[in-house]
Amino acid sequence: MKQTVRRSAATLPAAAVMLAIFWLSSRTSDELDSVLPWFQELFPAMASFNWGHFIAYFVLGLAYAYGFGRHAERLSVKVLIIGLCLVYGLTDEYHQSFVDGRSPDSADLLHDGIGAALGMLLLTFPPVVKRWRRLAV
Repeated sequence: MKQTVRRSAATLPAAAVMLAIFWLSSRTSDELDSVLPWFQELFPAMASFNWGHFIAYFVLGLAYAYGFGRHAERLSVKVLIIGLCLVYGLTDEYHQSFVDGRSPDSADLLHDGIGAALGMLLLTFPPVVKRWRRLAV
């Protein structure tokens, strides 16, 4: 019973990140223009890169991995997590089609996938894996 509650609670971070993404996606482009502009100053060559999508799906990937616990160390689970992030990214782009000043963009989906994939890549480095095992449910 205790383990079931703990496993269920492990899914809460992913749900929270998904809610945050949904909320941010419902904002108009004018409202979001002030979010993360300092990334573009740090990396001027990547001014067209969508840092918001990258960071959101990097974090979503890690949150999904937390929900999968130690199973997230397996390559097949990492691929599944990237796929889940991309599916949610598709729903995010669809949602944006209903928001004034926003529209679906395949480049956003690419940035979602890059963020999720780099999150999973981070979980392959031995020092990170060691710390991750302490967190895993």
